[in-house]
Amino acid sequence: MAQESPKNSAAEIPVTSNGQLEDSHEHNFNRDLKCSLPVGLGLSETKITSSGFDSAKEGVVEAGPFPSKGSPASPKSSVISPSSAAASRLAGQGCDLIIPAGNRAQQKSGPVVLADEVKNPAMEKLELVRKWSLNTYKCTRQIISEKLGRGSRTVDLELEAQIDILRDNKKKYEHILRLAQTLSTQLFQMVHTQRQLGDAFADLSLKSLELHEEFGYNADTQKLLAKNGETLLGAINFFIASVNTLVNKTIEDTLLTVKQYESARIEYDAYRTDLEELNLGPRDANTLPKIEQSQQLFQVHKEKYDKMRNDVSIKLKFLEENKVKVLHNQLVLFHNAIAAYFAGNQKQLEQTLKQFHIKLKTPGADAPSWLEEQ
Repeated sequence: MAQESPKNSAAEIPVTSNGQLEDSHEHNFNRDLKCSLPVGLGLSETKITSSGFDSAKEGVVEAGPFPSKGSPASPKSSVISPSSAAASRLAGQGCDLIIPAGNRAQQKSGPVVLADEVKNPAMEKLELVRKWSLNTYKCTRQIISEKLGRGSRTVDLELEAQIDILRDNKKKYEHILRLAQTLSTQLFQMVHTQRQLGDAFADLSLKSLELHEEFGYNADTQKLLAKNGETLLGAINFFIASVNTLVNKTIEDTLLTVKQYESARIEYDAYRTDLEELNLGPRDANTLPKIEQSQQLFQVHKEKYDKMRNDVSIKLKFLEENKVKVLHNQLVLFHNAIAAYFAGNQKQLEQTLKQFHIKLKTPGADAPSWLEEQ
């Protein structure tokens, strides 16, 4: 036996009943393993027989092919390929070198903060768009229901009557304003013609000695009419400016508040109808949160509707007082100026303008003379 050529030492490794190596052969196993693997054995011709985790020696590499499916094997041992064993050992021994703990913390915490910074503004915009779309849908449905006669609407009879009167009066005041502007344009043309006619009579008065007095009388009359016409024109323009301010600024501002009140009324009725429909339905765990949310939205729009209704009532009251005061003064001015002009009472006409603090612009008054410039 001593002279027999040595065989592969890996084939002669004795194994105990539980799959552990004997201590006397540990040194020979380590030496022969180093020599046998590089010579001719591939990874496919090796296997690792590992015992329990409590053993000091975790596995033995055996040379030769794997046993077939029918060959007997120890029930307590498990066979794995060397590549998987190496990966397990590297993962257990060198995990701190491959993936440091600090890098893992950065990978977890970094992207989360960045995602929050990018996501919040977009979510806020989406929420605003969602609320606007929902509110627009409810209001549109309410308007269509009212026009078709299916939906109910909240009506304040006294306030609605005042609003209708205001809109009707605005149309009538606009008609008066257009007529006054037409009168002012025609009067301006007449005054301009009278002034030119007076200049022509004055020129003929100087050139026609036999008709000097006749042309002179007509020239003075036309110039006086032109002067009185300019005074009347100043009164009419002042009347137009005051009525225009009343109609296109004061009344228009009140009607703008009325439009806001009507929008608030539509929203109030839309959410009131929505709440009534939910209350008529079943009450369970799914519908109770919806009813509570609808009740809150209804309360918000009810407060807005009450506030706008109060604002419209106050503005209508102040508008009526302002309208009476302004129109009273302007109508007195218009009457006195027209009466004095056609009566030929130049003194009364001038007194009317002084009463209302109207200053006339004389022709050429805007351009200073060369003496004033120096």
